[in-house]
Amino acid sequence: MRPQVLYPLFSDLSSLKGVGGRISKLLEKLLDSDKIANLLWHLPSGYIDRSYSPNIIDAPDNRIITLKVTVGKHLPPHNRTSPYRIECYDDTGFITLTFFKVKGDYVKNLLPEGSQRIISGKVESFNNKLQMSHPDYVVQTERINEVLGFETIYPLTAGISNKVLSKIQKQALDKAPELDEWIDASLLKQKGWDNWHNSLISAHEPKSEADLSPANKFRSRLAYDELLAGQLALAIVRQKYKKTKGRSIKGDGKLRHKLLEHLPFALTSAQKRVLAEIGEDMASETKMLRLLQGDVGSGKTIVALLTMLNAIECGAQSAIMAPTDILSRQHFETISTLADKIGVRTAILTGRTKGKKREELLSELKDGKIDILIGTHALFQDDVTFKDLACVIIDEQHRFGVQQRLDLSAKGNLADVLVMTATPIPRTLTLTAYGDMDCSRIDELPPGRQKIDTLAMPKSKMTSIIDGVKRALSTGTKVYWVCPLVEESEKLDLAAAEERYEHLHKIFGDKVGLVHGKMKGADKDKIMEDFAFGSTDLLIATTVIEVGVNVPQATIMVIEHAERFGLSQLHQLRGRIGRGSDKSTCILLYSPPLSETAQTRLKTIRETEDGFIIAEEDLKLRGAGELLGTRQSGLPEFKLADLSMHGDLIAIARKDAELIMSKDANLTSERGKNLRTLLYLFEKDQVANTLRSG
Repeated sequence: MRPQVLYPLFSDLSSLKGVGGRISKLLEKLLDSDKIANLLWHLPSGYIDRSYSPNIIDAPDNRIITLKVTVGKHLPPHNRTSPYRIECYDDTGFITLTFFKVKGDYVKNLLPEGSQRIISGKVESFNNKLQMSHPDYVVQTERINEVLGFETIYPLTAGISNKVLSKIQKQALDKAPELDEWIDASLLKQKGWDNWHNSLISAHEPKSEADLSPANKFRSRLAYDELLAGQLALAIVRQKYKKTKGRSIKGDGKLRHKLLEHLPFALTSAQKRVLAEIGEDMASETKMLRLLQGDVGSGKTIVALLTMLNAIECGAQSAIMAPTDILSRQHFETISTLADKIGVRTAILTGRTKGKKREELLSELKDGKIDILIGTHALFQDDVTFKDLACVIIDEQHRFGVQQRLDLSAKGNLADVLVMTATPIPRTLTLTAYGDMDCSRIDELPPGRQKIDTLAMPKSKMTSIIDGVKRALSTGTKVYWVCPLVEESEKLDLAAAEERYEHLHKIFGDKVGLVHGKMKGADKDKIMEDFAFGSTDLLIATTVIEVGVNVPQATIMVIEHAERFGLSQLHQLRGRIGRGSDKSTCILLYSPPLSETAQTRLKTIRETEDGFIIAEEDLKLRGAGELLGTRQSGLPEFKLADLSMHGDLIAIARKDAELIMSKDANLTSERGKNLRTLLYLFEKDQVANTLRSG
């Protein structure tokens, strides 16, 4: 159903001249696609100005220039290590061309004595004589215009030269059609943007440093196109979801009231506000799809439980899904303890629930004897059937894809969906990743939580840090020690968790435990249980403990090679301590010298505990792709937009998409038809096809 005008752009790369099997594979690796369109989005990273063409006498040292010369005497080398030299001249002076490792008659044929040639490359002064080593270009004089001017430099992959890629790019750009305008005329005028085709060509022909900036008007225009396509696609999905009939879930409040009576604390005003927003959604006749953001320790689990109780008061069931065994078991511990007090039946289902135990659980679930089911991806399995699932909560959403959240809600009878994350997400990213959802934020921590002292120390202080840990353990506190790798890597000089465990075990004996991602689930749970309730007081861990682990007695965290972690990850790790009433300390161990980015990162984490401020700074420092620690994080990846630079454009695109949907929901107007082309251009085919089929 893709418009015919776009067909050339979605042909295979191998249809381009000079793109055989080897080059085609390399391009696919470089572009992460086998389609020509992705060459258009592969923008230049630099340029070379070859427009300066002086006489030899005026040639400046250490600059790229283009010269018209007569080829003089060839001076072949006397031995293999010496260069092949050729003397060239014009009316004003002489220049020597040097070539290394010359084979056969290549240079003789390229530069015959007595001929005139255009040469271009960097000129250098050697023994007070001008020379040019391995000219970038040597062509006949009538081809001077091919050399003069600006040469575009592209990001490359091993095996493809810039010359080869530039030729391929030119073919791709020649296939780019003129397309009818989809951007609102007033915005085009306000931003001073050209049309799509001209902007694309100009973005591939930089003539200054400013032309390479994401803020450049040609690149901004293309970024906006991509963002608008994304926001429009989300708006269409959102509208379709909102049109999907839901069911009104409005309990009598008895269970919720009972629970609040058992809590040893009062809800914060932020929790109350969020519960009111959720309650309104659940009471409506349309399905709820809401994102709940709350910083580490802000009390999302209680909000989740009260939300599920609303459904249980109506005689229905609820489910909560977490990405890891550790997190799902943590939820089970917290929720079942409270649920038992008010007569609500809970169960846990993970990949490790097997045999008769699993069969019994599934039977009880189907009969409605389980009110709340907590688990991992295991909840998706076909044989997991609920009697009446009305409320689905998905924790740490960035670990799951959009399709997974829809799959789980489909197990219910018009089930409402609440998505939670303890990873604060910058506003710009919230709009791009979760634009199909309503958003709530718990932006207030429970009273009484103490500020965590955060110190940055060089690795040379290791001995004094271990002495400090020894003193802390003698007072009955518990300590986390986080390392970034499980096994020693030859490439990176990082402290491996196993090696650190061996070292500290010699000092502290059986008080030390080790937990990492490669362990079996049951072993992991045993170690975590020993740390929370048993004799393990010092836990050596990888980032497996990043979310969900709740040990109030732990008041010290040491993070080795803190400079290697992203800001949001450091914030999540630090959030494992400071959960009790005692003062807590986080020590960031680093290996000098620190890069400027690492310095900024450690300074930010020391100065603030506000996860939302930290997330915004992290976006600036690392970009969206890495923000949540993995590129497979369910977040959209952009080819043209830079979220740290184009945040204002996302908000404009969001408003524009909402306006379009309110005026022309089926995209049937003139602009609407052009917007359909935009959706297909950025491969939002599924959404565009939905429109076509109504």
